[in-house]
Amino acid sequence: MIYSNLQVPPVGEYFADILVEDVLGIELKCVDRLANEHTAQCLNYLRASGRTLCLLVNFQKPQVEWRRIVHAFPEPRR
Repeated sequence: MIYSNLQVPPVGEYFADILVEDVLGIELKCVDRLANEHTAQCLNYLRASGRTLCLLVNFQKPQVEWRRIVHAFPEPRR
């Protein structure tokens, strides 16, 4: 990753729970309720991977809870 002409070493590795067609990341959780931290985790994954779409899915309750997380990159300047 290059930032301001400086070489930035990777901080760590992240592996999506499921990656569909190299486009959609699916993050699986089993928690009482989805929190902002879970959404932030998906957004950070999207930023780091260059992808734009992630599903955050919680299987803790009898009815599955899910959120669609979209990270759109700004249009390049012309």
